[in-house]
Amino acid sequence: MIYYHGSNGREPIYDFIESLNPNAQAKVSNTFDLLLQFGIRLGLPHVKKVTNTDLWELRVLGGDNIRIFYVASSGKKFLLLHGFIKKTKKTDKKELKIAVSRLKDFNQHNITKL
Repeated sequence: MIYYHGSNGREPIYDFIESLNPNAQAKVSNTFDLLLQFGIRLGLPHVKKVTNTDLWELRVLGGDNIRIFYVASSGKKFLLLHGFIKKTKKTDKKELKIAVSRLKDFNQHNITKL
């Protein structure tokens, strides 16, 4: 797994996970383990393709509504872009724009592509 890092050197996904309570952090860790074990075959209810994008939504099960946008490459290589707490039934477009922007930034500034 690769954590997106901005030009300021920070890793927003890491910061997001650190901001969660310990129970939620454990759920995220367990979901990451499933993603690494099964890759893109993991499927619903844990992952869902975001329509009309290269993004996938990782869904951390439980009442927390934690979501993490990522992109997948061959094998089990994943770039984690943006994490957030989903507050409504529909994903906020602002959250999606952040992930798309970070993916664009990653592709422009990284010699090593996914």
